[in-house]
Amino acid sequence: MSSWKSLLLRLGEKCPEYAGNADFKDQIEACYSAVRRELEHSGDDIFPFLLQCAEQLPHKIPLYGTLVGLLNLENEEFVAKLVENAQINLQDALETGKCNRIRILMRFLTVLMCSKVIQPSALVVIFECLLSSAATTVDEEKGIPSWQARADFYITCILSCLPWGGAELVEQVPEEIERVMVGVEAYLSIRKRVSDAGFSVFEDIEETNNAVNEKDFLEDLWSRVQDLSSRGWKLDSVPRPHLSFEAQLVAGKSHDLAPVSCPEQPGPSGVLSGIAFGRQKHEAELKYPQRIRRLNIFPSNKTEDIQPIDRFVVEEYLLDVLLFLNGCRKECTSYMVGLPVPFRYEYLMAETIFSQLLLLPQPPFKPTYYTLVIIDLCKALPGAFPAVVAGAVRALFDKIADLDMDCRTRLILWFSHHLSNFQFIWPWEEWAHVLDLPKWAPQRVFVQEVLEREVRLSYWDKIKQSIENTPALEELLPPRGGPQFKYSAEDGTDPTERALSVELKDMVKGRKSAREMISWVEENVFPAHGFDITLRVVVQTLLDIGSKSFTHLITVLERYGQVIAKICTDDDQQVKLISEVSSYWQNSAQMTAISIDRMMSYRLISNLAIVRWVFSSSNLDRFHVSDSPWEILRNAVSKTYNRISDLRKEISSLERSVVLAEEAASRARDQLDSAESKLSIMDGEPVLGENPVRIKRLKSYAEKAKEEEVSVRESLEAKEALLARAVDEIKVLILSLYKGFLTALAEPLNDAFRDGTLRPSGQADDMKIDLEDSSVMDLDKDDGGRPKKSYSHPNGSRERNGYNLDGKQQWCLSTLGYLKAFTRQYASEIWQNIENLDAEVLTEDAHPLFRKAIYCGLRRPLDE
Repeated sequence: MSSWKSLLLRLGEKCPEYAGNADFKDQIEACYSAVRRELEHSGDDIFPFLLQCAEQLPHKIPLYGTLVGLLNLENEEFVAKLVENAQINLQDALETGKCNRIRILMRFLTVLMCSKVIQPSALVVIFECLLSSAATTVDEEKGIPSWQARADFYITCILSCLPWGGAELVEQVPEEIERVMVGVEAYLSIRKRVSDAGFSVFEDIEETNNAVNEKDFLEDLWSRVQDLSSRGWKLDSVPRPHLSFEAQLVAGKSHDLAPVSCPEQPGPSGVLSGIAFGRQKHEAELKYPQRIRRLNIFPSNKTEDIQPIDRFVVEEYLLDVLLFLNGCRKECTSYMVGLPVPFRYEYLMAETIFSQLLLLPQPPFKPTYYTLVIIDLCKALPGAFPAVVAGAVRALFDKIADLDMDCRTRLILWFSHHLSNFQFIWPWEEWAHVLDLPKWAPQRVFVQEVLEREVRLSYWDKIKQSIENTPALEELLPPRGGPQFKYSAEDGTDPTERALSVELKDMVKGRKSAREMISWVEENVFPAHGFDITLRVVVQTLLDIGSKSFTHLITVLERYGQVIAKICTDDDQQVKLISEVSSYWQNSAQMTAISIDRMMSYRLISNLAIVRWVFSSSNLDRFHVSDSPWEILRNAVSKTYNRISDLRKEISSLERSVVLAEEAASRARDQLDSAESKLSIMDGEPVLGENPVRIKRLKSYAEKAKEEEVSVRESLEAKEALLARAVDEIKVLILSLYKGFLTALAEPLNDAFRDGTLRPSGQADDMKIDLEDSSVMDLDKDDGGRPKKSYSHPNGSRERNGYNLDGKQQWCLSTLGYLKAFTRQYASEIWQNIENLDAEVLTEDAHPLFRKAIYCGLRRPLDE
């Protein structure tokens, strides 16, 4: 890497490039000297690299802004080009809806204003453009209120710039910035408050008015900016290196900034039906998502020294590092622990990472990424961060009954993975009290599921050893045994079935083909023994042959899957097939899920059969005590949903390819027509057309281009046909899924919660489900962040968390939680089929809590 590149990239870091000097002023001067020397020779390389550094290392933007200000004194033309490109990039980002780029570029332009590179009034013009677009969008008559998410995002961008340049704007253009602030306040008065119902990590099942009175994210940011304004725009989290060069920077020329324009409204204004409004609102929230939902799991005394706006800025730093350095773990960790702030922020860092891990409807990156980041931070800050993470785990465990079901599943997967990287060490004795709780209590289920996931990541004896200080917890370990092959012993098995199994194994060993095996089944087994025995013998035997490893299973299914497909031709038979798989792997939830998933991939099992099996009587009583049936259901729905998503991406790519192929074919045809229309001299006579050799070559090009166009069009048509079938398939799947939930929940909900609220039937007011009473634990430094215990009694009540539910009530709550999670996860497809759901599932007879769970998952008003 060139020295100037290295200096630009490492600006603001204590590193060898700057001889270990961490002083910002000295580093900026050294970088400025190196870049200035290279401007004449490498100017075209420097400005895009500098812009890229500012966009992808945004926590260092003040340093890059000051550097650009100094370069402006030396080479105005270079800086003018950089400003022009920044404006072009911002305009492109606005048109394409690239949220992160819009936000970062506006921050960069704000810092350039602080360094006298652009006029403050030019920045205000951009603010007013966004403000005008936002106000128009939420206008009931002229705008499209369903796209409020975009309008809120624009206002968030304006407010989030002020910590970096509010002081300069107030000083230099007080009237203009005051006009912007008044406009923001006016916007806040006409917009609708955004409720987190259905998307909150912690459930608000008391249905109080607290949520209505709480500020949403934009209102909270506005209050933080107002607090910053009242303190004279002074904050600790944003470095202001330009002040060290102020005497020099004032001599620079402030460049013109071309105005930007916001994209047109995404549709015609006017009153929409409830469903149309909901679909547009969902689309807008997907394109302009809320970046963070704060957890607030630590007591206030852990972060009380951090001002509200400083907390926001540090969250921005952390989220930006996680975003732009997701492919480089070491760099990500290094930047996260070395933010340019003068205070400690370990608790805020942990809370921010967990907020992303548990972000609903889904985290920005795969959960494994956050697991790796937390592991690396524990290694980078061994004296501080592990205790903070442990405190976070204890805080979340203490409120586990309040936790959204999707978040609970993610927490289980993260925690087991995390412990696997630290030798599965955890003070399990702190949680030994869960054994006194009923088997459906959320804390007990959490410990049980974590141990089960740990066994998947290691082996049974290792996990048993890890809990040796609390041997009673062995009760929560999954069964140790392997597969349950019905024909492994003579005792208790039908000798005829056993003989058939041995014969089938011999056929596999003899490498008989699937066709020969099908003939054997049809001629010798099925006529004499019927469907049930035939299915049991074939499935048990083939699974046993494939039980040694995942590869063995795949090989067996590839070679002999046709045999199973021939036996199980409809959903009823496939439900029995799944039951047989579950019976064989009854001691391994992991292998049950893998086997069923693979069988679905090979189309031996349909997604409808899986839905029917999950909601069959054999599984209903496990809904609140095990994640196993839900894991299988998630896999089935995800596979169908992902198939549609992949097809849509392929179709979008093919549509672009068709356009390119059409253009290429048109050019080739035009060239051929042009060549054929020209007069040329052949043997002294004028002849229509150019050289025959060239004509022949152009004809060949035109034919190939046309063939390519036809080929791409055929591919597109084939994919569109597949998509149409997949859309029909998921339509039927969604209806089947929700009918399964409806049937399963109907009677239990009426028994447990007759009045339509989450208050157990027949109980007094003091026995209501109160998940708001769970106060945040006091994580003292003296005890390493351990909670001061006030735990559950053997009768199932909870002193801290208010847990006092019987099995049916908890079953209802857990199942409703999974219903909401599925709805939220697949909302895009559900909105496309909402009319069918309204007609066949969300009828007047549906229980209010059932309806509420679905409406919350869709963020649909309950009164619609």
